[in-house]
Amino acid sequence: MRFLLVEDNGELAEAVSNRLALDGHAVDHADSLAEAEHCLAATSYDLILLDVMLPDGDGRDFLARSRAHLETPVIVLTARARVTDRVGALDQGADDYITKPFDFSELEARVRAVLRRRGGSARNEIPLGEALFDPMSGTLRAGGESVTLRNRETRLLEVFARHPGQTFSKGQLLDRLFSFDAEVTENAIEVYVGRLRKRIGPLGLRIETVRGLGYRLEIAPA
Repeated sequence: MRFLLVEDNGELAEAVSNRLALDGHAVDHADSLAEAEHCLAATSYDLILLDVMLPDGDGRDFLARSRAHLETPVIVLTARARVTDRVGALDQGADDYITKPFDFSELEARVRAVLRRRGGSARNEIPLGEALFDPMSGTLRAGGESVTLRNRETRLLEVFARHPGQTFSKGQLLDRLFSFDAEVTENAIEVYVGRLRKRIGPLGLRIETVRGLGYRLEIAPA
C-alpha cells in the first residue's frame, strides 16, 4: 500500500520508511506541510503518518482543515503524551495517535489496526471466494493448501483484494506499489502480475487482463 509520511526529522523518517518498505509498502516522505499538500495533490494514499510540530505549521491544524475533503486515515506521531493532546488530535480527525519515541512493531500494529477498521474488518484476513488472504503475513490459504507470497506480490494482491472487481491500469498499480523516487517503469507491473498469477492460480484465483484497461482479480463465489 502507499503511505505518506509527514515528518521533519530526517533520521526518523528514513527509519520509518525503511521499516515499512520491508513489508512491501511504498512510502513518500514530506518534511513540511507544504510538501505534504503537493504529494496529496499528485496522488492518493492509503494512510498518512503525520507529525505535529512541522517547520511551516501544526500537523493537527492541517488535519482539521483537511478533513472536509480528505478521507484518508491518519495516524498522528508526536512527542506530546498528555491525555489532552491525544484527545485533541482524535477530535480533529486523527484515526490513531502514537507518541515518540515508539517501537516500530507498535507502529506497524497500529497501521494494521487502522487499515482494518477502515476496511470494515476486525481481523487481518480478507476472504477471496474460498480463499483467505492475510496481508500481514503474505499468506493465502484455500482448500487445505497455502502459499506465502513475497512482499511485492503481497502488496499487489492486497490492492486487488481491497477493491474486488475493480480494474487497475498499469499506471495505477505502479502508483500503488512504488513511491515517487522509485526508478521503475510499467514493465515492472507486468513482471509482478505474472509472478502473482503463478502463485495464486493453484488456489483458484485468477488475475484477468482487461484489454486496453489493465488487470482485475477474478474471484469465484465461495
